[in-house]
Amino acid sequence: MASPRAGVVTLARALRLVQWAKNLLVFVPLLTSHRILEREALTLGVRAFLAFSLVASAVYLANDLVDLEDDRRHPEKRLRPFASGELPVTAAVWLIPLLIAGAVALAWGLPPQFGMYLAAYVGANLLYSLAAKRVALLDVFMLAGLYTMRILAGAAAAEVPVSHWLLAFSMFAFLSLAIAKRFVEVANVAARAEAGVAGRGYLAGDGPLLGMLGTAAGYLSVLVFALYITSRDVVVLYRSPALLWFAVPLLLYWISRVWLLAHRGALHEDPVVFALTDAQSYAVGAAILLAIWAAT
Repeated sequence: MASPRAGVVTLARALRLVQWAKNLLVFVPLLTSHRILEREALTLGVRAFLAFSLVASAVYLANDLVDLEDDRRHPEKRLRPFASGELPVTAAVWLIPLLIAGAVALAWGLPPQFGMYLAAYVGANLLYSLAAKRVALLDVFMLAGLYTMRILAGAAAAEVPVSHWLLAFSMFAFLSLAIAKRFVEVANVAARAEAGVAGRGYLAGDGPLLGMLGTAAGYLSVLVFALYITSRDVVVLYRSPALLWFAVPLLLYWISRVWLLAHRGALHEDPVVFALTDAQSYAVGAAILLAIWAAT
């Protein structure tokens, strides 16, 4: 019989707890507005993070149910708890409403605009799971939008403004990462001599175009950041904005490395998992935060 620990680990995999790292994006507005150390704002941010995380887990469970047959034919996704049979489908049916209820309880008392973003996130995810993910390019634009929605929700929860610079940077950066995810999937099916990605709108020959689009989007995000440094808006928050230039080559290096590894077939299908397990990503992130701190 499976041990209780094995059951907990299986449940954690089904809930995609590692993916909760994506929801740390709700703290970005607090960081960029220099309010991350304010106790009240940080408390609101933590509630927003937990609410988004519970909703995200519910969405992952629903998506697993929709993709059940496709996942069972996938060489890696077939090992997921529901596709492999480790967890019964009825577990997801019970867990989804419980997670949604927990998210609503956490969101209760937060600004109404946060609740609107949370509801929009659920609706957009349902649209993505049921239809949009099967449409080439539309899927990656929706994924980029879902990442950006986390930033907007975090700003709404703590009632801090979001600059158009941050939104532009986020959209390009997240679009690059979303395309990288699809690029790796397309490269993998091409290596297996398959016609296309199951359940997606991509063919095995789409890799070169996806590589160009993803690299261009990543570099555009760095260009937006560079333009922000030279704008008048930067002097409001930074005493030494010139020091932010140290972050530009670091961003260029990280994005270039992501795409180099993608072309070599050495990038994980999920860029978030890659970033969480890559020592160089931590080093680059720490160096960028140091540059921002020095400029403040």
